[in-house]
Amino acid sequence: MTYQSTVLIVDDNPTNLEIMEELLFSEPYKLELASNGTKALSMAVEIMPDLILLDVMMPDIDGFEVCKRLRANPLLAEVPIIMVTALDDQESKLQGIKAGADDFVSKPFDRTELRARVKTILRLNRYRLLLSERARFQWVVENATEGYLIVDHEEHILFANKQARHYLNIPIDTPTPIQEKFIPLVKKHYRFLPPKAAGDTLTTLAEAPCEIVLPETTTAPAFWLQIEILDIPSGGKDRWVIRLKDITTEKNLERDVRTFHEMISHKLRTPLMGIVGGLALLLESPQDLSQEDTDYIIRLAYEGGKRLHGEIEDILQYLDAPGRALEEMRLLVVELPEIITKLQKSLELENVQLVIPEALRDEASVLSKYAMELILWEVLENSKKFHPHQTPQVEIKVFQKPDRPQEMIIQCLDDGGQLTPDQLSQIWQPYYQGERYFTGEVKGMGLGLPLVASLITEIGGTITARNRDPGPGVVIEITLPLQTEYPAEI
Repeated sequence: MTYQSTVLIVDDNPTNLEIMEELLFSEPYKLELASNGTKALSMAVEIMPDLILLDVMMPDIDGFEVCKRLRANPLLAEVPIIMVTALDDQESKLQGIKAGADDFVSKPFDRTELRARVKTILRLNRYRLLLSERARFQWVVENATEGYLIVDHEEHILFANKQARHYLNIPIDTPTPIQEKFIPLVKKHYRFLPPKAAGDTLTTLAEAPCEIVLPETTTAPAFWLQIEILDIPSGGKDRWVIRLKDITTEKNLERDVRTFHEMISHKLRTPLMGIVGGLALLLESPQDLSQEDTDYIIRLAYEGGKRLHGEIEDILQYLDAPGRALEEMRLLVVELPEIITKLQKSLELENVQLVIPEALRDEASVLSKYAMELILWEVLENSKKFHPHQTPQVEIKVFQKPDRPQEMIIQCLDDGGQLTPDQLSQIWQPYYQGERYFTGEVKGMGLGLPLVASLITEIGGTITARNRDPGPGVVIEITLPLQTEYPAEI
């Protein structure tokens, strides 16, 4: 469909309005008429014209003032304005230029000249708008979170935005066109799913999106992309526009939804089987069992019950975490040594050092003591879990930053394994179990660190994780608001 430019004609003289409307009627313009300056200002905001023909001499607001007000409006500041005036002196034109006019037509005006000037300014304005829109589009594409490429009929890459270069490992400074073909370049890093897609051309891939995967390694999970050939103009039929979309989150969600039932079933069913099976033996044929066998079955049932209790508690604590962050007594910093000693004993950790400056011992956090125990339990348990020999040396530092006296920082440093950037970004997600990349085991529900994150976020704190430098080990840093008002004693 052909674009139709809108021209707003402003003149207090009805005859002049009719003349200009008649002159421009045969052109492919949409004409709007305003009989005074006040009406012109309101109509301009409503219709957003491509050009304004503005009379200077009007009774309510003259053309110079209308022009100034239009230029002061960010939405209308770029609209071209031709001032129509009976004044032909230099001073009036200078005043019009200062007000923001783009051109002038003097009365009585030449009809051919008026048409030519209107046509020229509209064409230039349209070209300016197209350049502006193109610049905005290029910025959006270049900074998009998805990868975009333009590929020719031989699959050479003519354009790739920053995200596409990141996905395909193309250096940012590599000039285009890139000589390597698209599909062979993808195959250097990814596997096509279904596998047959790897041998297909872009013509067949255009029929439906396909998926590619960067396979999981011992230290990093799989990374998924969707390849989609977009059905939009690309400068010729011999070019393709390709979108690379990160679908890792969707794939993980799909996997989690699919495996959640299996995970819950396995985590809860395994200890239940030990409990029920052992008790069934005791009930059905106790006379056939020796005292040693009986003690063994009871011990297995007891261990199964403890494990089942722990799994259920993991789930309930995670679901109930926000409500437990602020209840009960507030944590006094002076109580931290007692908490650490208790947790060190429970987790059978040999070396945990706590450093608290004397100035902080009388402070209190808005976090509850119960919540702090949960948080430190999870942090210390993970330090043990990720240590190669489950014997970490842990240092816990409590301190403040001089410019933030309303907060305290608890920093937990261990000497265990280090995490990849991807693992560091995902450890706060429910059911993410990073230990399988280190030990091959999947103990627990994967809810511990997400529980910690939800507790801390609930009270306005923050938690971050980073690799220790120099390593080995990980640093967990928790920032907690301090309680600034204390309840009155009863």
